[in-house]
Amino acid sequence: MGMADAKQRYAVVTGANKGIGLETVKGLASNGIKVVLTARDVKRGYQAVEELKREFGFSDLVVFHQLDVTDPSSVASLVEFVKIKFGRLDILVNNAGISGFNTDGMVSVHIFFYTLSVLFLSILKSFLKNDLGFLFTPGFGCHPKINWKELPQTYEMAEKCLTTNYYGAKETTEAFIPLLQLSNLPMIVNVSSEAGLLKYISNEWARSVLDDTENLTEELIDEVLKEYMKDLDDGLLEKKGWPTYLSAYMVSKAAMNSYTRLLAYRHQKLCINCVCPGSVKTDINRNTGILSVENGAASVVRLALLPNGSPSGHFFTRQEVSSF
Repeated sequence: MGMADAKQRYAVVTGANKGIGLETVKGLASNGIKVVLTARDVKRGYQAVEELKREFGFSDLVVFHQLDVTDPSSVASLVEFVKIKFGRLDILVNNAGISGFNTDGMVSVHIFFYTLSVLFLSILKSFLKNDLGFLFTPGFGCHPKINWKELPQTYEMAEKCLTTNYYGAKETTEAFIPLLQLSNLPMIVNVSSEAGLLKYISNEWARSVLDDTENLTEELIDEVLKEYMKDLDDGLLEKKGWPTYLSAYMVSKAAMNSYTRLLAYRHQKLCINCVCPGSVKTDINRNTGILSVENGAASVVRLALLPNGSPSGHFFTRQEVSSF
């Protein structure tokens, strides 16, 4: 096991070769934290690290390690790397996520949905009943006139979305808990979305299960997700009160939010929260968001750097505590 410096802090950021993940690495390193930048694509990961070293001189503070959160051997390899190199982990940022429509990559595609999430309250009626095509620009990789009702979400796409956004984050977290427990100030930040708020799930059974933190278990979250997948397969999403647009994405984030509360309830010494960074300008939405990437990542970095005794088990919309 590596000889950890008692004063030095160590972090892992998943899905970090671009967007909010990359900016989070930059923010943590700027605060003197040693960060493992992870990405599925080895070449892109190394390029991101080289770019940070060249532009900001983080020569000793940022290292790369490959990570595919859906691959248990990849997760185990990263945990072993951190164990040998640092001996413990102080901060875990679960940022990797996919949309459930695009199966091409685990970049920070959920940024695209932050643009939508900021609009959710004012367009809830439209969101539930009408065409959302007006929200799209070509920058999203979608036709500007696209009709959500015509956009297929296959069973395989939904399964991959849940596997990445919920199970991937959960398994990465559980693999790191023993190393986080060696920290004096262990922090977990789950990058989530307002799309996962329970008010967008009309299925009363699912909502009550996910909202009952005291009685919640991973097995119960699994049951909710299995029921969702069964109803998707049977074409019963609308009838059973599940979201019908951005469906798997929303359910995956609702599961992640509930798991965050469960983990905080179970591990009182860990500080674990989830955050929606807001509508962020990135290359994915061709800079149509409201916030800069720096502003978006600032909310994530702020939670990662909370002092001892800070609140745990909360959902933050940017820097404000919000309801689940």
